[in-house]
Amino acid sequence: MRTPGILIFGLVFSPCGWILDLTSTVAANWRTLNNVAGQSSDTVVNQGIWDICNTFTTSTQVNCNLRSTDTVYFSNQIIPIAQGMMVASLIVTAFGLAFVTPAARCWTNQKPRWVLASMGGLLIFCSGVLTIIPIAWYTHLLPNLNTSTTFINPQNRDIRVGYCIVLGYIGGIMEVLAGIVIFIGICKCCGGRNRGEYPQSRPPRTTTRPDISCDSVLFYFFCH
Repeated sequence: MRTPGILIFGLVFSPCGWILDLTSTVAANWRTLNNVAGQSSDTVVNQGIWDICNTFTTSTQVNCNLRSTDTVYFSNQIIPIAQGMMVASLIVTAFGLAFVTPAARCWTNQKPRWVLASMGGLLIFCSGVLTIIPIAWYTHLLPNLNTSTTFINPQNRDIRVGYCIVLGYIGGIMEVLAGIVIFIGICKCCGGRNRGEYPQSRPPRTTTRPDISCDSVLFYFFCH
């Protein structure tokens, strides 16, 4: 039996979403601060949930490990919550894949273990939700998060969304979709087509004709 399409979909989307979530978790680019006071005009402050880095628009130089320079930012309530939920999402996704991968049975002719696969799909769905919640919450609070960094023009602070927010949204949505699609296999519907099962086609009907011999033909003509 071939691996059902819903399992292939889940086994492709889940690792991709996990990689995007991992990048979003560890990278220091949840938001960027521009036109910072006391810095050169080309300095961009990148703030993440674990670290702060300074980049420069006129060079490729990157200065990280600047967490101690802005303790006010890391005292925001969303930061420790985002740290815990993003790490939990990565762990739950790994557990979900650990359930789905052996349940797929893609290397044998046996049927998939749908109950085990559905449990993995549920875990992957939950991991996507665990990613989207802190990402959405942080995005909502993004322009109002406290920071000790000052701006050249305090009345018009230049705060922008970092690429980690975009990657987090995409990764979380991919995991949610993968989990839903895999979980569909827990019930058999549409004649099993959701599981990649198709009814076997009936063999064509064969009509049997009576054997006609030469003697029977001659008997028919002489008697009639």
